[in-house]
Amino acid sequence: MNFLLEKSLKESHPVEMIYFAANNQITQRRIIVKEIRGNYVKAFCFLRNDERLFKVDNILSVMPEKRQFLKTS
Repeated sequence: MNFLLEKSLKESHPVEMIYFAANNQITQRRIIVKEIRGNYVKAFCFLRNDERLFKVDNILSVMPEKRQFLKTS
């Protein structure tokens, strides 16, 4: 998980994460990590179209961004 967060930070590539929010809801987010500070990740969240602060302990999983490839003829 930390590897993908660091890679997103260094390369400004989006990653997808599953996050357990403070309101006890589980959400899937597409983010680009802007900063890692101790137990928090500051990231641009595409769902909210804004920068957000995520608690590392509440990140359930991180995966590379799923890309949609178009077939060419």
